[in-house]
Amino acid sequence: MQNNFSLLSLFTGDLMTVFVSIVLVVFSVLSWAVIVEKIRLWHAHKRNQLKMKPNENLDVFIRPFDKNLWFLSMVAYISPFIGLFGTVWGVMDSFASIGVNQSVSIGVIAPGLAVALGTTALGLIAAIPAAIAHQIYSKKADDLYERLDCACKEVKSKK
Repeated sequence: MQNNFSLLSLFTGDLMTVFVSIVLVVFSVLSWAVIVEKIRLWHAHKRNQLKMKPNENLDVFIRPFDKNLWFLSMVAYISPFIGLFGTVWGVMDSFASIGVNQSVSIGVIAPGLAVALGTTALGLIAAIPAAIAHQIYSKKADDLYERLDCACKEVKSKK
């Protein structure tokens, strides 16, 4: 038995399914762009290419490490809901097919359900890496802020 479903079929269906799929793919691509940006930033910091200047404000130094983390959080939070909307849309499409065909055969129901589950998968594909990256880089930025804050306080107390 051959499986004929692929994620590409999500981009050839009805307008709403295509829209939901495109939004989720765009969110995923943008999330990965932010993740790659963070990886490069933290590697530069690790190689000591990014050091805090003596008179630099701590918040200004930390800003690039916090930049765009809100986007990862947003994608992690709303992508499953967008995928769920696609799921509901696909199930409604399956019920509509039952009404049109006056039949409850698997051939009538399966295409809509496959699309429904496909949009759910796209939602999770976008959300999971964004959620993991958001947690990792938020924690790293918080730890860096705390370390530098303590170091700044020590320097000031020695003066």
